[in-house]
Amino acid sequence: MFVKRLMIEEDLKAAFTIRKQVFVEEQSVPLEEEFDQFDTLHGLCEHILVHYNEQPVGTGRIRVVDGVGKLERICLLKPFRKFGLGKVIINALEEIAAEKGVLQVKLHGQTQAEGFYKKLGYQTSSPIFMEDGIPHILMVKELSTREISQSEIGSLRS
Repeated sequence: MFVKRLMIEEDLKAAFTIRKQVFVEEQSVPLEEEFDQFDTLHGLCEHILVHYNEQPVGTGRIRVVDGVGKLERICLLKPFRKFGLGKVIINALEEIAAEKGVLQVKLHGQTQAEGFYKKLGYQTSSPIFMEDGIPHILMVKELSTREISQSEIGSLRS
């Protein structure tokens, strides 16, 4: 298992394939709602891929909005959701936030994943709202200044 920051179009296409499978096909998010102006390399977002047995199986992105890291498009292919890889994605995105000097992160979490995010230190800070036809909540976390260990997230590769 390893985490990779996306630097080439081939990797971005792999992330898009995962997002399409999870959000569009599995969760019925309209295709035109899933992809946006932030889905480029070297833009306002940093994208990551998680590989398991050399296969890309999960992805996420982070962008800084008003000094806060916004974690977005976090997903894993269904067969790989039992291996703790969601935590790997979150930790990698938090590490990128810390590298950028960001001390707070937030995300729009699906309500069914609220417990998962709470275990990772996130606090619910909104009532339920609908996004792409799915109930969500705003969750926030203050990052400590400690370094996230490489053993916790695997090796980030450029």
